[in-house]
Amino acid sequence: MSLSRSQRIEQALQAAFSPSRLEVVDESHRHAGGPSAESHYNVILVAEAMRGLRPLARHRAVHAALDGELKGGLHALTLKLLSPDEVAADAPLVNPSPACRGGG
Repeated sequence: MSLSRSQRIEQALQAAFSPSRLEVVDESHRHAGGPSAESHYNVILVAEAMRGLRPLARHRAVHAALDGELKGGLHALTLKLLSPDEVAADAPLVNPSPACRGGG
């Protein structure tokens, strides 16, 4: 059985960053393509690899890790990328996605 895009994203990010926390949420159901589109994702990643990187460098690193997915139909990616020291132990990590402008 083939993996879903969510599973492939998780595998790629686990391999690239060994995160202490990783959440991948498929938000395709909120958009024009519907739930089967596997096109819109929200990711929260906490990893030591993010320490010392500016936000743009963090995003570039994740985009590089997901290059195949981005070239293969992944349309939107909302990212919250933190190092472990940027996370308060009792603070919830919330990553609101912007409203879709593509009809969903």
